[in-house]
Amino acid sequence: MALFKNGIILDLEPDEVFVFGSNLAGRHGKGAAKQAVKWGALYGIGRGLRGRTYALPTKDGRLRTMSHDLIAAEIRAFALFAAKRSALRFYLTAIGTGLAGIPEPLVRQWVESSGITRNVIPWWEWMEEASV
Repeated sequence: MALFKNGIILDLEPDEVFVFGSNLAGRHGKGAAKQAVKWGALYGIGRGLRGRTYALPTKDGRLRTMSHDLIAAEIRAFALFAAKRSALRFYLTAIGTGLAGIPEPLVRQWVESSGITRNVIPWWEWMEEASV
């Protein structure tokens, strides 16, 4: 199981994936995206699985927040991706709630309605675990 401290994931097991909010330009310079680089996120790639990370875009290639419909569609696409990889455990960060400025309850609603499977652990679950 991932190693946590103060609500932050510090380390991952080989079968665990860090899911972070990204931009389509693949500039991973701040927040969870910056943290993702240590587990294999590649600069210039803003969507999909790389190393032990999954880039879930919330901003476009010009670093503007994407429409809510597009972000919700990206979350659904991720949910389908994760469902096909039941051997992996995905730790979903609070994508879009930082630099993209989307209210957390709205993002949570999109995640809850996306059809995520048990191998996806959303932030509201692992953050509780991390603070115990």
